[in-house]
Amino acid sequence: MTYNNMDAASHLHASSTMALNARPLPTSPAVPMAELESRLSRARAGMMCSEIDVMVLTDQKNVHYFTDYRTLSWAYKARPVLAVITHDRLLVVGSMPESKLIESTPRVFSAVLYDGYLPEAVDALADQIAGMPVANRRQIAIDYGPDMLGRGSLQLLNKLSDLAADNLVKSAVDLLWRVRLIKTPFEAEMKKIALDIVNRAFDQAISNAYVGISEIELCQMMQAQIHLNGAESAPPIAMLFSDGDFFYGRRPSERKLREGHYIWTDFRATYGEYPADRNRIARCGDPAHWEIDTYERVRLLTIELAQSFKPGLRCCDIFNKFERLWRDADLGKVYAQVSRIGHGGGLDVTEPPSISPTDETVIETGMIFHVEPKLEKNGAVFQFEEVVFVSDDSVEFLSELSPEQIPVVKTYR
Repeated sequence: MTYNNMDAASHLHASSTMALNARPLPTSPAVPMAELESRLSRARAGMMCSEIDVMVLTDQKNVHYFTDYRTLSWAYKARPVLAVITHDRLLVVGSMPESKLIESTPRVFSAVLYDGYLPEAVDALADQIAGMPVANRRQIAIDYGPDMLGRGSLQLLNKLSDLAADNLVKSAVDLLWRVRLIKTPFEAEMKKIALDIVNRAFDQAISNAYVGISEIELCQMMQAQIHLNGAESAPPIAMLFSDGDFFYGRRPSERKLREGHYIWTDFRATYGEYPADRNRIARCGDPAHWEIDTYERVRLLTIELAQSFKPGLRCCDIFNKFERLWRDADLGKVYAQVSRIGHGGGLDVTEPPSISPTDETVIETGMIFHVEPKLEKNGAVFQFEEVVFVSDDSVEFLSELSPEQIPVVKTYR
């Protein structure tokens, strides 16, 4: 794939006429009520098995997953939104200003409103639990633990410890992931739309890239196009120009694009609260034959690996196959600064499980996986993040496959 672009000398004139393309999408649909009820049913079944009577949710993604309550109040740490799941109740604890939004549409939950800030929110939640019979609140769990970013509060933990029959608050994280790891077609569709948004934005922005553009300029162009393509949010993305000095956590800078640079991006835009985690790459200037060959081989290997997911296999089985494929392809040393070559995905950008040599999680129908081995070689980077939805006997790719040929920003002399 080759893009015809302007050189730096023509940029001054062209930048005033360059246009981004708007493709507005409708507001993302509400999660079907039947699906919310199914999520709650599975959570309650897990609570029974884990002997948990009360589960407290503080992580935005967990609250959204079970309630589909979408509020801009998550931006304010002073007035949190919390939730409580019991065997027969679902409560959302929100501040008084939430009342009209909550009442604006039928909800799967009951609302508990507090007047104040975090301390009052904690008191309101604790009062609800304290009002339950002791037998119904003996075991209390909260969503603090790996891969979840709940809102921490010592006051909340102390209150819950006082209420628990054994004065011990458990972690609900393992239970929550067992529920959340299995996705529905609705969730897969939200991911598919989000991925389409960023794929289009990458192609649109790269088609306007030119020698001399800075990382921050191209990043801002992509972010603008992501919004114009219908994203509901577009958190910061990685945007790197490099011919060997890749630092993947570095913010976009004033570094100027020049011939030989590889452009490496990783996206976070959302639709329906579901983020599009998708890596894309391009090259400035025509690639050498060895680059074309390496690009094709890493791409095909990644696609073959993604197609091999099936229920009953373990994540470590997929990793073992990856090692065999990589060794047979004689591609050189795989990027090894992370211990996995893929991960789960859903409401969070990255979710368990990991495609790693030690993760023995059994793959199930309904899981979503991102497969993304990475190779750095002679200043180039080759990475293709393919996203699959596992069905009973095959996988569905939720994103269009990476281009068969490396995208190229043309240079003119």
